[in-house]
Amino acid sequence: MLGPVDLSAVEQRVLGCLLEKELTTPQQYPLTLNALVLACNQSSNRDPVVDLDEPTVEQAVTSVKTQGLAGFVHPSHGRSALRFRHSLDEALGLGTAPLALLAVLLLRGPQTVGELRIRTERMVVFSDLAELQAELDALAGRAEPLVVRLARAPGQKEERYAHLLGEADLRPAVPAARTAPPDVLPAPGAPPPPALAQEVAALRAEVASLRRDVDDLREQLGV
Repeated sequence: MLGPVDLSAVEQRVLGCLLEKELTTPQQYPLTLNALVLACNQSSNRDPVVDLDEPTVEQAVTSVKTQGLAGFVHPSHGRSALRFRHSLDEALGLGTAPLALLAVLLLRGPQTVGELRIRTERMVVFSDLAELQAELDALAGRAEPLVVRLARAPGQKEERYAHLLGEADLRPAVPAARTAPPDVLPAPGAPPPPALAQEVAALRAEVASLRRDVDDLREQLGV
């Protein structure tokens, strides 16, 4: 039986893309290396958006294969390029619904139940939130849990769920804030203090995420 999985950030993005593309564009699956790179770097349904090159993606998918979660499909039937597929269903005995949930969590980070229902619609249709919740509970209740319910953060109205396939993050690191001496203000024209820079970076990331959510909604509505 497959033990605990601990994927790097790039490996998570690669595996998430393979899961997503099998369910949304089966006619193009398994994926060539070029298609996998494009999937990793696409601007929709991704948080954060990244710019990975072919060697990085190839190294990541090879590593995922050595961990028993992906496979190579050699050219045949008129195809001339090596292709890549996931094997998470075989390794962990998962069906379409849990695979769709894991795909979204791998590609977009922690999500509420409502967000998961909306963002899995292209891959699987849940009859209601109770059905989706039951799938999350099953994933969380495995001998080796695959998802976890996060404590509600300040300002959040709903709890979120996260995958347990690795902890690394593709977001650029934000320097830790340093405490300034009391009653000391930056001189006019001086760079903002680290704490302010960190807050601005977080707000920009949140705005970018909201813009992508709006783009996703427009795409679903066809407007």
